[in-house]
Amino acid sequence: MAPGMEIQKHIALKPFNTFGIEAEAAYMAEICTLQEAVNVITDKRYRGLPLLVLGGGSNILFTKDFDGLIIRNSLRGIETLRTEGDKIFVKAAAGETWNDLVDYCVARNYGGVENLSLIPGSVGAAPIQNIGAYGAELKDVFYSLEALETATGRVRTFYHGDCRFGYRESVFKHEAKGRYVILEVTLCLDINPVLKTGYGAIESELNRMQVEPSVQSISRAVCNIRRSKLPDPALLGNAGSFFKNPSVSKEIFHSLKAEYPGIVAYQNSDGSIKLAAGWLIEQCGWKGKVAGRVGVHKDQALVIVNFGGGTGKEIYALSEEILHSVKEKFGIDLEREVNVI
Repeated sequence: MAPGMEIQKHIALKPFNTFGIEAEAAYMAEICTLQEAVNVITDKRYRGLPLLVLGGGSNILFTKDFDGLIIRNSLRGIETLRTEGDKIFVKAAAGETWNDLVDYCVARNYGGVENLSLIPGSVGAAPIQNIGAYGAELKDVFYSLEALETATGRVRTFYHGDCRFGYRESVFKHEAKGRYVILEVTLCLDINPVLKTGYGAIESELNRMQVEPSVQSISRAVCNIRRSKLPDPALLGNAGSFFKNPSVSKEIFHSLKAEYPGIVAYQNSDGSIKLAAGWLIEQCGWKGKVAGRVGVHKDQALVIVNFGGGTGKEIYALSEEILHSVKEKFGIDLEREVNVI
């Protein structure tokens, strides 16, 4: 291990996950440079242990202690690389907060990430989850990323097609899971932005603000909407949207709509229909429901909250009840968006 590099033992994880769950990691290392990352993953003492790279801890649920090595990614730096025609390329280190990168781009009128404002988490987690909101996804602006292969200590470049992005999906959640530490991400943004205002409440919020659509005003509108709907994890433990919005065929959608005329849905680009999971959960009576020390948020049924002292197992058990009730009422299988450990 390099001088100054420290592996800590038996670390409490409550400060490192937005649910505020009490759990413990066997080992933890914080990386601030590429060399530190290489040193950690090539240290023979920790070979063969389970490995977890932790950014902001905003999309994870610990249901037990982690009997392995957690790498806290604290790589920093954001820079504009180059322009090509009406495109501009911005690179950010994986340990940067995602919203700091959004703010950097919005301040410079680089278009493409304004609809992704205020999504919690780190830059390195964004491509793993293919984060998305208000009609935009990370894959829409993704160009490439650099990642450290844990088996070899070599740096590999992943381009768009290599990542196999899907709805809240990527290769890093499947075949490449645990095999790479993402180091930096490069985005391809628009110098002449194409604005997206048609999703959710963006247009009505812009009207309320009495402003014309722009990169800056859309970002502010999205922030306003998110703050009004989603609880602050610093005040109430949560991981944002706990479930994915399910997609169904047009036939299934029309059958559901005949029985439930108020069903909330959006058409996907492939012709399938995306259903609002929050609406489905709310119709099953879960919105605002308290289950001991955990519950469902009173303003947003997609969000499971920890009122204080709740365990990961309690949150998981509640999510299981929600899954079963939605399946029973609508015949729809919901999937968790949050990564369960």
